[in-house]
Amino acid sequence: MDVLTKFGVNWPAFIAQVLIVLVVYTVLKKYAFGPVLAMLEQRRSRIEEGEKELVKIREQLEQADYRVKAMLDEANAKAERLIGEARESASALREQKTQEAISEAEKIVAKAKEASKLEHERLLGELKRDFGRLVVETTGKVTGKVLDEKDQSRINQEAVGQLAI
Repeated sequence: MDVLTKFGVNWPAFIAQVLIVLVVYTVLKKYAFGPVLAMLEQRRSRIEEGEKELVKIREQLEQADYRVKAMLDEANAKAERLIGEARESASALREQKTQEAISEAEKIVAKAKEASKLEHERLLGELKRDFGRLVVETTGKVTGKVLDEKDQSRINQEAVGQLAI
């Protein structure tokens, strides 16, 4: 105790200061530290809850991403199938139209051949008549005789028989 007195420790002032510190500590603990610690504890629990929610949200997001990917894969598969069906349909339709066009072309060619044949027969008939007329005229001029209907018919038939185109 002498040593403390030599260093200037005043016991009544020291005890009073210790009591003041204890009173201030008690008041601060009750009115300042308590509410501050309670508020910090509330914040800590809210942060923990937020972290738990964040983990749940991440899991939900991963599940949503997985579902979206699955739906996109399914949609792509459907689109590929539809495109394939459209190609097949277009190919079948193209083949059908090609066959129809070929059939129409064949009909047109057949009609043209028929028309050509009829025209050929008509022209051949005209040629035979003209040839017969020329033969009759020439024969009449060469023989100097006027041919009657019977002679003209006979000469025409002989001339046409020799022509036989």
